[in-house]
Amino acid sequence: MAEQQLRHIPVMLGEAVEGLAVRAGGRYLDGTFGRGGHAREVLSRLGPDGRLLLMDRDPTAIATAQAEFAADSRVSIRHANFSSLAEWEETAAGLDGILLDLGVSSPQLDEAARGFSFMADAPLDMRMDTTQGESAADFLAHADEREIADVLWAYGEERFSRKIARAIVERRAEQPITRTGELAALIERVVGRREPGKHPATRSFQALRIRVNGELDSLKQGLEAALERLNVGGRLSIISFHSLEDRVVKLFIRDHSGRVQGSRRGPPVVAAPARLAAVGKAQFPSDAELATNPRARSAVLRVAEKLS
Repeated sequence: MAEQQLRHIPVMLGEAVEGLAVRAGGRYLDGTFGRGGHAREVLSRLGPDGRLLLMDRDPTAIATAQAEFAADSRVSIRHANFSSLAEWEETAAGLDGILLDLGVSSPQLDEAARGFSFMADAPLDMRMDTTQGESAADFLAHADEREIADVLWAYGEERFSRKIARAIVERRAEQPITRTGELAALIERVVGRREPGKHPATRSFQALRIRVNGELDSLKQGLEAALERLNVGGRLSIISFHSLEDRVVKLFIRDHSGRVQGSRRGPPVVAAPARLAAVGKAQFPSDAELATNPRARSAVLRVAEKLS
């Protein structure tokens, strides 16, 4: 456990927590606890009357949270997807800030048995919550060729999605695809090494992970729940790691900003009352952070404040 924590470096730690504008007596939620890097920093800024709520869908992350924070009376812990944060009674009193660090965590990538990475052969699982849902292997075993291709294109922007899907269906007719190594080798045979420095299975593995975990739907639901639970003046601080996530966050903030989005050629559009305001522009990791943590290279941080 200690080795995993050392290996996990929280991305944009200072910027993300600064975005929350933490008050000593405020109530905050970290909806993606991971291994607790952001949570520890938030807690260090809270006084005795402050409150920190921790959520994660990964049972291993929750075990870490329980081991380290269960004895702290300021902290409450819940094993759940952040999309359900409004269902947690602890959030009913309102929140002064919500932090989300999206995507797969370093410990999940580094633990081969979880099946997120093609760098080591392991069961093809990819579930963030290993207590429920179907694995990537389960999905590939029953989905038809078109559905597989659509997932690879929509969530991975994989231009060889149809060729890969066809190869998967042909292979599973002979034997099920149950391991990461099998799938990565199959994809490499289909598309070849076309991008220097990037494994040809990268986009497909991302797409399957997003599909298996329902990540974009969870994000959309979580943002709506967050807006309802935030107090006026409360902050959203969200780190995304690919363009699909960042687009959802960016459009959510824009659509609740009160700005008119109608076409010049269309009928007049009455703007809805502004409920959110972006705080500054999108932020990116510094050169210094990238030098010590290359996994931060695709991170984008957006911060917004609730207006009403």
